[in-house]
Amino acid sequence: MLKKTLESALNRQINRELYSAYLYLSMSACLESHAMKGFAHWLMVQAYEEQTHAKKMYDYLVDKGARVILSPIDAPRTQWNTPREIFEDVLAHERKVTGFINELVDLAIRENDHATQNFLQWFVTEQVEEEKNAGDILGKIRMTADVPGNLFILDQELGKRQ
Repeated sequence: MLKKTLESALNRQINRELYSAYLYLSMSACLESHAMKGFAHWLMVQAYEEQTHAKKMYDYLVDKGARVILSPIDAPRTQWNTPREIFEDVLAHERKVTGFINELVDLAIRENDHATQNFLQWFVTEQVEEEKNAGDILGKIRMTADVPGNLFILDQELGKRQ
């Protein structure tokens, strides 16, 4: 049986994961409007990945016999000026999500819930990868110095994401 504190916290995190998907979808749409198809594709894949994270938490709650309670998702920002600005926001957002995941782990420890601690370790590892990927792309964007030809090459590279 999952304690109500963890049930509530995991439901909040489902909302946050869905917000992340919504945010990345908005970023993708912004880049599509600027014909940056590769950047847009990378963020679309990222949006699907965030939905998968929400589904993992949903399934865990169901498996534990807890109630899934979905709440409204906040509207994300819709306009950015450059890919650099977008990926600065992606990295900042992933760092924020890492903080939320760490708070969930801390709560599971306080509640002495070993199963939830174990479940959350996948997300701890995932956040290391998420921050690394966002940071790597941002580093490449910074190296291009926003030169259109260089951004075009990076756009092509990001469009290959599976």
